[in-house]
Amino acid sequence: MNQIQDYNDAQTAENKEICDILFAIINKNLPDAENKIWHAHPVWFLDGNPIVGYSKLKDSVRLLFWSGQSFDEEKLQNEGSFKAAEKRYTNVDQINERDLERWLEKSREIQWDYKNIVKRKGVLLRLK
Repeated sequence: MNQIQDYNDAQTAENKEICDILFAIINKNLPDAENKIWHAHPVWFLDGNPIVGYSKLKDSVRLLFWSGQSFDEEKLQNEGSFKAAEKRYTNVDQINERDLERWLEKSREIQWDYKNIVKRKGVLLRLK
């Protein structure tokens, strides 16, 4: 947890506030998930599979759900060529806790197997 707090503390005041709120909501809703700094960003894992994380972009803080394209949520934007989806925040007022809690619940129920994507040569299989 200290590594993630260090990450949050290194942000500008406004972005730190966004990161701290995201951290609190994610931890509350995924209490059994492992969290750590992974590829320089805070990420939560269930059974070794990345579920959700956030990162500082040039103009926002990006909340990323690895399996988010399968959530059927219009407020999440597709990201990349796999199944990830994101929500970007520039202000704490944009964080809707009910939406985030619903997405976190879906992240537990809907998972693609990113843990073994290299072993499977880039093929993603659905876990749940």
